[in-house]
Amino acid sequence: MRRSIVKIAMAGFLVTSGLVSPALSQELRMAIWSANEAHLALFNEIADEFEASHPGVKITYDSLAYEGYATTLTTQIAGGNPPDLAWLFDTTAPDFMAAGALYPLTETFANTEGYDMGDFPPATLTAWSHEGVQYLYPFSTSPFGVFVNNDMIRAAGAKTPAEMIAAGEWNWDNAIATAAKVAATGKQGLIIRDFEYKAWENLAEVYTGWNAYPWSKDTKSCAFASPEMVDAMRFIHDAIFVKKAMPGPGVSADFFAGDAAMTTTQISRAALLPKGDKAFDWDLVPLPTGPAGDYAVTGRAGIGVMASGKNPKLAAEFLAFFSSKPNVAKLARFFPPARQSLLTADVLAAANPLLSRKQIEAVVIRGVATGQSTQQVLNFARLQQTVRASLDGLWRPDADVAAVLQALCGRLDPLLAAN
Repeated sequence: MRRSIVKIAMAGFLVTSGLVSPALSQELRMAIWSANEAHLALFNEIADEFEASHPGVKITYDSLAYEGYATTLTTQIAGGNPPDLAWLFDTTAPDFMAAGALYPLTETFANTEGYDMGDFPPATLTAWSHEGVQYLYPFSTSPFGVFVNNDMIRAAGAKTPAEMIAAGEWNWDNAIATAAKVAATGKQGLIIRDFEYKAWENLAEVYTGWNAYPWSKDTKSCAFASPEMVDAMRFIHDAIFVKKAMPGPGVSADFFAGDAAMTTTQISRAALLPKGDKAFDWDLVPLPTGPAGDYAVTGRAGIGVMASGKNPKLAAEFLAFFSSKPNVAKLARFFPPARQSLLTADVLAAANPLLSRKQIEAVVIRGVATGQSTQQVLNFARLQQTVRASLDGLWRPDADVAAVLQALCGRLDPLLAAN
């Protein structure tokens, strides 16, 4: 794509070595973690409209790798090459806000004609504000669902998730049993997308069904050793190493390439569904019921303006345009909107031709209304790495799950208490 600039850790080197000229004051660069062509085409369409009404302005999208995204972003900022705007995870946003790295948006949004901040339920803004000031636009509140390859499941002689839902049997035990049947045929069963034994926080798509959480509600103590989390992690460990229902460490598999029967992920990945000769009978269903009952998990992303950018006022103006009602209606195809007026089956069905109304209502609308997200905490990057390193001992067949999690809390508690 003409606006996709794929740069990762080399960004700082190129600037300091003089190989890239500094951006002109009328150039705006937005850092994102998607390189999906369908996403970029839509972003470019919005940029074209803004450029048409702002002669001399040029907007580019900088596609950074998902893994290590926050580190790459902070490296660019520290190296004097910050983007003008950036996607941020809800887990890392508190640190950016507390550090004063973001430009305040309250006034820009309030002064933009037709913006209507009242269209955002207060709960959707809380994660993106600090001391009463709005620093990020709630770009996506996207529930996780399960994409299903019905052809693969039927070939293994198992019930499809839709059939289990109709029979009141769609729970984690049955989901893993189905995945194990598929794995016995030589394919992979169920993938927790983007987990890959690194991004442990993606396991929340499973352990939330046990009412398990990584830390206490006040974020001051570790909860990995709680009975609920121990049970959830034992279930995951058993699914991997005993039932072989999930890809083990070092196994690479992609649901959208036809390698597995199921994957947990968000609706933005629907653009990856294969077409033509590689297409298969697919479905999108809610997360299975857990021991704690029905639940939903959402992944949240915000867009902020870097205070150290070359033209934060113009960048904030573009963000207000990007997040206007007409553009958010278009973006709803991939990114469920926080705007209440647009979070309807009619709007989402029009924006998401791939998804049925039933899928939208069951996964998206219900998920946004009831979904939980990883509780925000300061210094998440350090906590994340501590947990990741501590969980390494869990990903082997003979692991003592309770002992590993107890040791993890021994390392995590001092860090949480110091926040």
